Amino acid sequence: MKAMIFAAGRGERMRPLTDACPKPLLKVRGRPLITWQVLNLVRAGITEIVINHAHLGHMIEAELGDGSKFGARIAYSHEPVALETAGGIANALHLLGEAPFVAVSGDIYCPYFDFEQVKDVLPDNDILGIPHAPEKRDICWLYLTPNPWHNPDGDFALDMYTLSNRGAPKWNFAGIGVYRPEMFAGIAPGEHARFSPLMRKYIDLGRVGGEIYEGEWVNVGTIAQLDELNQPPARRAGA
Repeated sequence: MKAMIFAAGRGERMRPLTDACPKPLLKVRGRPLITWQVLNLVRAGITEIVINHAHLGHMIEAELGDGSKFGARIAYSHEPVALETAGGIANALHLLGEAPFVAVSGDIYCPYFDFEQVKDVLPDNDILGIPHAPEKRDICWLYLTPNPWHNPDGDFALDMYTLSNRGAPKWNFAGIGVYRPEMFAGIAPGEHARFSPLMRKYIDLGRVGGEIYEGEWVNVGTIAQLDELNQPPARRAGA
């Protein structure tokens, strides 16, 4: 399985820090945010990684290199202008291949997420070994979290292991998912395309599975959040 890390965002809410540093390179507990993702992927044996970038992307390449110092092989998908999440994936499909891949936001902090669990969430066959019809099988699998303060209403409902656009309670999308490449086949390389409309279409078709992750997870969106994460443990909120 290959992985993609999203690193093309401008990080407007983190300015002025992100004027001179891409958001995924901001450090939490001594490491750039994106490095936490690389290390966790490699720990699970996922060593072929694609990273898209736009704003100050050369700094990301300088920091991570070809990935060999982490035991990985990193390829880069440069976007002259950020293409949004779905557009960024479509633009990188030639690097990701034809098998399902895991994708994760480069600006979240989830140091204990075990990527081993993502490898078998999109099986081609049912429990009896009978192949799923291509138009019926799950096209992606999303990880959800309890709703953070910045998204109190959540994104998606969950019925057993199937996502829904309706119903309650709703859970927050964690920025971690496993996708079949054909989900993005209708988007041309270089085209801007948002993730949410595409995802909600497949949810309405009953083709999106998911589960809840309740480990440590932070979408680092403000300088105050970054500062809090970098406080000694006894000084962090709730510690």
